[in-house]
Amino acid sequence: MKLPHEVPVMTLSNVTLFPQALLPLYIFEPRYRRMLADALDSHRMFCVAMRKPGSQREMPVPVAGLGVIRVSVAHKDGTSHLILQGVARVALGETVRTRPYRVARVQPLATPPCDSVAADALLAKVRELLEERFALGLPFPLMSQPDSAQPPESFARQVLGYLDSIADPEQAVDLVSCAVLPDATERQTMLETVDLESRLRQLIQFMIQEIRSHRRDSHE
Repeated sequence: MKLPHEVPVMTLSNVTLFPQALLPLYIFEPRYRRMLADALDSHRMFCVAMRKPGSQREMPVPVAGLGVIRVSVAHKDGTSHLILQGVARVALGETVRTRPYRVARVQPLATPPCDSVAADALLAKVRELLEERFALGLPFPLMSQPDSAQPPESFARQVLGYLDSIADPEQAVDLVSCAVLPDATERQTMLETVDLESRLRQLIQFMIQEIRSHRRDSHE
């Protein structure tokens, strides 16, 4: 897929778009309605960037997820629901304009070659930790909504089975990060970690910390 050099940027609090992941969005602000219309008339792509913590203005962090609009449903009131699929990590460069919506130059962040044996071993550890999460009943932040029931065990098993079917460690680590990491800062750290081995090790560390914290809280 050919990626554009300049794309619109949607800045959201605590939202991260990983490659391959699906992100449902509700478009209601006038500027983003215009952005959506322009994207649908061109390359159907825009970036989702987390808002820089502590920023007084709506400043995006320097690494974002570039996505392609897979489905868009317009409503009579001018709002839309859409599904954005992540296609790449990108570094946000020069801001081309800020009105009516932000447009920035982007540079794809390619994953450097890595030791496939080491990556496979680290992915096996991720699977082991997922099994432990399932056994402890830890939630899937991506799938959980306020006041809703947690996904049943059968769903958890389907997720693990799907992971087992993915041969690409990079795709697996991004999808697991999207599905299980509850903290926005952790997810952004994973998005910004380009090296695959480092990304896998970071995910393992986050999962171990979560499991240890859960066990500690359960015994208090």
